[in-house]
Amino acid sequence: MRILVGCEMTYEFPQPTPVIATLNVHASRFSDLERPDYLITSPAVPLDGYRDSFGNWCNRMVAPAGRFTLKTDTVVRDHGSGDTQVTDAQETAIEKLPSDSVLFLLGSRYCETDRLSDIAWDLFGHLPAGWSRVQAICDYVHDRITFGYEHARSTRTAYDVFEEQQGVCRDFAHLAITFCRCLNIPTRYCNGYVSDIGLPLPHAPGDFAAWMEVYLGGRWHTFDPRNNSSRIGRILIAYGRDAADVPLTLTFGANTLAGFRVTTEEAPTLS
Repeated sequence: MRILVGCEMTYEFPQPTPVIATLNVHASRFSDLERPDYLITSPAVPLDGYRDSFGNWCNRMVAPAGRFTLKTDTVVRDHGSGDTQVTDAQETAIEKLPSDSVLFLLGSRYCETDRLSDIAWDLFGHLPAGWSRVQAICDYVHDRITFGYEHARSTRTAYDVFEEQQGVCRDFAHLAITFCRCLNIPTRYCNGYVSDIGLPLPHAPGDFAAWMEVYLGGRWHTFDPRNNSSRIGRILIAYGRDAADVPLTLTFGANTLAGFRVTTEEAPTLS
């Protein structure tokens, strides 16, 4: 399957402003790209690319005053079978975890393990360890939290989500991530493209999405507490401890988002 992905984000800046953009497809999918997803700016400015501490590809730049647009697109070859389910995957004892996974057991800006630990153990501590317990966490979060773009708030933490019972996809992810970490299961926050391919019409306007990856059975597995179902064309951009580590754009000054478009759709098969 060929999937066209891309975005276009337009800002208004009152003065020259430093910006960091994390909008390129993650390196784990590079071999699936039909062409490089170069970041294009209008007007053109110098870009300084680098990898952050998690290995995500970022671009630094200084946006000029006025209207400024960031754009990227590519075609990704995908197996088209949705998220892999490994229902017999087991949890790994802490002392046997790889060292680079231990960071994803700790509390972070939006994932307050200290405030939710007792709640997590009360809700899920009695359940069989492994895939089924993580799925139970996703079921709980999916059923408890009401989704709505009108509920978006940049300061909402996992504990706030638990108390308020509403949010957007990043909030679903933060709460489920925190529950997993409280139960000693390494879990990391992911963002990227999730398509509506294979779902009945009408489809909502394109948007970026957040989900999580959980370390079970010696590897990372995808779970999506917001949709709580396997999705075709899930394409990773970045991962980190939570949303604070992987903002799509980080602007160091006043600005207004004047335009926002995300594309993720099936592309015609090449003859």
